Amino acid sequence: MSEETIENKRKRLIFRSWHRGTREMDLIMGSFADQNIPQMAEGDLALYDDILQHPDPDLYNWITGKEDVPANYANTVLDQLIAHRPHEILQGGNAE
Repeated sequence: MSEETIENKRKRLIFRSWHRGTREMDLIMGSFADQNIPQMAEGDLALYDDILQHPDPDLYNWITGKEDVPANYANTVLDQLIAHRPHEILQGGNAE
């Protein structure tokens, strides 16, 4: 089995971000991935890959601030994801 190239990893992470299982998380994770994955360094890609392993309900609650992120899951990429604001649209905010 060969190593995954960085370009293939980026494509896989973007695809998985848009196919989470719930429409809300598809929008949040997918829009974040489209904006950030192309310029992420390999270390950040690995952190994001780890984030994608978490269940949607946990991620949604962390991203929307309904729950604090457990200290052992906090990292700079998750901070960037939380700062990404498409979830305001889901809560009735204005996209423009």
